[in-house]
Amino acid sequence: MEMLTKLHARSRNYTSEFESCRLEPVSVEFGDYHPLKPITVTESKTKKMGRKGSTSSTSSSSSSSMMDPLSSVLDGTDPLSLFAATSDPVITAVNMDSTRKKRDKDDSLAVGSDFEPWSSKRGEILARYTTTEKLSINLYTSSEKGKTSTPGSAVSEKVRTRLEELDDLEEGSQKELLNLTQQDYMNRIEDLNQSLKDAWASDQKVKALKIVIQCSKLLSDTTVIQFYPSKFVLITDILDTFGKLVYERILSMCMDNRGSLPDNFTPESVNDTAKETCLNWFFKIASIRELISRLYVEAAILKCNKFLSKTGISECLPRLTSMIRGIGDPLVAIYARAYLCRVGMEVAPHLKESLNKNVFDFLLTFKQIHGDTVQNQLVVQCVEIPLYLTLYSPAIDWILQCIAYRAPEVLLTEMMERCRKLGNNALLLNSVMSAFRAEFIAARSMDFIGMIKECDESGFPKHLLFRSLGLNLGLADPPECDRLQILNEAWKVITKLKNPQDYINCAEVWVEYTCRHFTKREVNTVLADVIKHMTPDRAFEDAYPQLQSIIQKVITHFHDFSVLFSVEKFLPFLDMFQKECVRVEVCKCIMEAFIKHQQEATKDPVILNALLHVCKTMHDSVNALTLEDEKRTLASLINGFIKMVSFGRDFEQQLSFYVEARSMFCNLEPVLVQLIHSVNQLAMETRKVMKGNHSRKTAAFVRACVAFCFITIPSLTSIFARLNLYLNSGQVALANQCLSQADAFFKAAVSLVPEVPKMINIDGKMRPSEPFLLEFLCNFFSTLLIVPDHPEQGVLFLVRGLLNVIQDYTWEDNSDDKVRIYSNVLHLLSAMTQETYIYHIDKVDSNDTLYGGDSKFLAEINKLCETVIAQILEHLKILGQEETLKRQSQLALYFFNSILAHGDLRNNKLNQLSVNLWNLAQKHGFADTKTMVKTLDYIKRQSKQPEMSHFIELALRLPLQSRT
Repeated sequence: MEMLTKLHARSRNYTSEFESCRLEPVSVEFGDYHPLKPITVTESKTKKMGRKGSTSSTSSSSSSSMMDPLSSVLDGTDPLSLFAATSDPVITAVNMDSTRKKRDKDDSLAVGSDFEPWSSKRGEILARYTTTEKLSINLYTSSEKGKTSTPGSAVSEKVRTRLEELDDLEEGSQKELLNLTQQDYMNRIEDLNQSLKDAWASDQKVKALKIVIQCSKLLSDTTVIQFYPSKFVLITDILDTFGKLVYERILSMCMDNRGSLPDNFTPESVNDTAKETCLNWFFKIASIRELISRLYVEAAILKCNKFLSKTGISECLPRLTSMIRGIGDPLVAIYARAYLCRVGMEVAPHLKESLNKNVFDFLLTFKQIHGDTVQNQLVVQCVEIPLYLTLYSPAIDWILQCIAYRAPEVLLTEMMERCRKLGNNALLLNSVMSAFRAEFIAARSMDFIGMIKECDESGFPKHLLFRSLGLNLGLADPPECDRLQILNEAWKVITKLKNPQDYINCAEVWVEYTCRHFTKREVNTVLADVIKHMTPDRAFEDAYPQLQSIIQKVITHFHDFSVLFSVEKFLPFLDMFQKECVRVEVCKCIMEAFIKHQQEATKDPVILNALLHVCKTMHDSVNALTLEDEKRTLASLINGFIKMVSFGRDFEQQLSFYVEARSMFCNLEPVLVQLIHSVNQLAMETRKVMKGNHSRKTAAFVRACVAFCFITIPSLTSIFARLNLYLNSGQVALANQCLSQADAFFKAAVSLVPEVPKMINIDGKMRPSEPFLLEFLCNFFSTLLIVPDHPEQGVLFLVRGLLNVIQDYTWEDNSDDKVRIYSNVLHLLSAMTQETYIYHIDKVDSNDTLYGGDSKFLAEINKLCETVIAQILEHLKILGQEETLKRQSQLALYFFNSILAHGDLRNNKLNQLSVNLWNLAQKHGFADTKTMVKTLDYIKRQSKQPEMSHFIELALRLPLQSRT
């Protein structure tokens, strides 16, 4: 392949080239095609005649409306819909499963999403009601008795057998386990749950029923009374499983050739076999002797009444409600009512009468709680009355939630009257406020405060009542005329609390109310009171969650940070967060709120001083163990703050802020990067504002900005961050006519290139660095076009220095990036030979002006071209091995396109080189034929232009070779 000594760059007229690339404007008259105009679609419909032997006729119709290409799917005309329409219905396990899932979903939607389900309360109850005392449990052990059945047995024999099977549980088929820890107890309950599923799966239905009976009997045991709510949760999980298994079993028996039952099926559509099985289950349960077991198990399968009668559920609920009156222990009774209400809400939420009856029955027997029987039991178990009353809360809260769901306001009035008759019992009053809609409670705030004042605490402290009231007032607004009086009445009670934990639990709730309805003065008073109560004995250390909640509420309602930070006690409040991890989380919360709500840049010294302190706290938490994700989060928040600081045209003050920020946040590299970008932007803003006024003061300020960047960049660890910032800062210095400073940035970038490692860390993964280096160098070349030569450094001293670095850099053996870089260098050198460069910087004379097309300057460029081309051809020669022929083909075409775009092909040697490269690209059959064809077509089109007529001869010398 022939060597060249000169590039012979073609002369470029950039203005005409830009014009030729512009899109040709086309006027669109009214009525012509427009891309947003509705499309007229012609539908072809084929009609099949009913008579034998008739031919099909086609009719066309037009529609001017926009048609959706997917609309046919909605018509049911898609292939799957047609197949489903023509196929016979087949009942499969999949069909049953999907039908079951759909029905379960529909059942769960019987109440709206605004109803809090039992499942959301389950975890809280298990976590709250625990014990360290030993527990006991009776486990079922199956007895293998040889029992035979005669096909001709009478009905009475079947009943006798059923009773014997159930009696077997009471005749010694139990094994009592003693001295169990709470975790052991829970594991045993889970074992019973699994045994139930296994027995059912193996068609041992009686065994499954025995397990459920045994579990439900455990609910009559209050030996370890403080664990009872959690025991209730665990046992009723098993009951729910049993009820679901029975229901689905009967439902599966209703499947026939017509498919499954509709969601709103009636008993008439249930076959006799399913009805008989359903009755059989109710008969078995009716045979259970113990009241509590019979009650719970029948309630578990209450939904199965749908298979027998339309009124079955509405008849069973009142009966089961009356049965609970036979339970003597008030704690056991209230949880039985809770389970019945829970099942009732699932299967018949519209039947409110039984729900109300459960509440009113409980209120009638409420005095039992203070009776001798209960008091003696508490003495034996060493349980205080306040703790005992809290055991009722989950059950009462649930029952009241059920009756209050979408209930009219008049029901709340009735409940308040009943509470008054019971002496305003604190436990009931608290549950009422927790259950009914916040709007109803807020409207009667003063009434509730009066009831709270007069209530009989009976071990249930009043401050909990004020907390419940405050929770409602955080969701709904009381009458405006009562708001201040409400706050005063509540805070009189709260501020007198001696226990710091009781105090902060109430204060946390009422801070929300204060922020919603009052000014910073009242908020400051509340914060001061919190500090007063929580500072002694460092009580704040045990209340970080509540203190965090208070901060969150304050910043949620105060979006004006100048007002927020003018609250005298706000920063002292932050000082209570002594634990570093908590303090950092609070600071992050404040910064997130600032970034979200601060609409305009600020220079308010109050805001700046406060947030600098907050950001400094976040920054100082970074250490060697801090995760990278956490560093990124903190840096992002600090950067968000930096971007929102602006001193307008006081550029010196702005730069002083950046200098201070650099000293404060030096351990977070993304923040330093942001500061460098901000200072560069400040320098450009100065240039824009001071345009035409190049005073010494302005020039000194710009140099100060440049010095800031030059000093800061070396402290960065990311090498590509340094390279790109050197380039960016150099461009800014150049734009501000700071030529010597720009040269310093560019020299630093050149000297840094050899330090680029082979692999770099990108988001925690090691990646090859060459693609990033190639991108950087291409950007660098674009800048070097307009950088004027230094009078003491020689012609193109930066370009030469960069080429030397590229030559000495150790490139990967399987990489061609070096050649691609050299091709880009040729593009740069070609642009440098033009009389006028394609772009300039205002008030900076580039080399086209400095040299004015001087022959010596062009000769130097040609020498560089000779060197670069020699390197490219040498590399192409090295790729002549069999395993690298494909790379050789690709690079040959790449270099050909470079010459085509930038070279003057009227030069015979350059023309011949391009032909040789074309042939080399196709020589071994690795060239992409489509690409070669498109390239040749482009050359032929270009040859039609007057100044490109020499392309005609070139096109004739470029053959297309087939791969055959």
